[in-house]
Amino acid sequence: MSRPVALAAALIAASLASLLIALVSGPFPISARVVLDSLLFPMPGVVHDIIWQLRAPRALAAFACGGLLALAGALLQALLRNALADPYVLGVSSGAAVGALFALAAGAGATLIHMGALAGAASAIVIVFGLSFRTGEWDVYRLLLTGVVLAAGLSALVSLTLITAPQVQVKGMLFWLMGDLSYADGPLASWIVLIAGAALATSGARGLDLLSLGETKARSLGLPVKALQVAVFGVAAASTVAAVMLAGSVGFVGLMVPHAVRLMGVAAYRWLLPLSVLLGGVFLTAADTVARTVLAPQQLPVGVLTAIIGVPLMLWLLGRKRLPT
Repeated sequence: MSRPVALAAALIAASLASLLIALVSGPFPISARVVLDSLLFPMPGVVHDIIWQLRAPRALAAFACGGLLALAGALLQALLRNALADPYVLGVSSGAAVGALFALAAGAGATLIHMGALAGAASAIVIVFGLSFRTGEWDVYRLLLTGVVLAAGLSALVSLTLITAPQVQVKGMLFWLMGDLSYADGPLASWIVLIAGAALATSGARGLDLLSLGETKARSLGLPVKALQVAVFGVAAASTVAAVMLAGSVGFVGLMVPHAVRLMGVAAYRWLLPLSVLLGGVFLTAADTVARTVLAPQQLPVGVLTAIIGVPLMLWLLGRKRLPT
């Protein structure tokens, strides 16, 4: 059995295990056998409500969010040919944060907060794309620079909003900025984006492999470079928006997970992309389970746990192997 196939089998098993553990874990103890019985033969009751209305939607949302961030990170690292690229390099997260925090400061409900985040993220995408794709010419370096500059400006607006917001609303704002899955009760749309984005990206895996050789080499081999770059940007941006709408700004996943897969010996994008989605989903599901149980009933921002868990893991991987180029 080849390494990618073995890794895929292991990650599929880990995905199922992480979701089962998320359903079992919580202040109200439920055994794995009861969870499986409730999934296979749902019966009305307290256990049914806890599993189907609380834990299952949140676990599925965490898995989808982790997969989306990992997918966006892998695509942006390929597009920009930059090992430090992550889903938030385009300023999408900062734009969503400004929109969401403005709504929070105005005392808006969950629906308006999501609408504000979507409007902010969409505005950031339009600005970055508009300034990077001019007169029919695409410049990935302008894309990167525009995203970094825009993110810096929007981060200043975020800081200004935090300073001027009513004290009672600041904690909720900080949770959103650090990543919070407490209100992620409708993961269906994010799963649709994840499945469609992963399918589209994987179908273009050969083009991404050629693009990694450089634009000139890729063109000489007959690859429509500009069209591929625009498509990659679109899928990465849509994946980032879907993840941010679901959980706020969850850092580190999109940067670490694709590199972790590479350090496990997988470099070809036809395997790297789906394996990154699986590993990202497992990682964020596990982190969210810890975030809501370690100090229960108090819940921690999941973005804090992704860094606490992910940094030592990434340093360990880096200590074992040289990062592929």
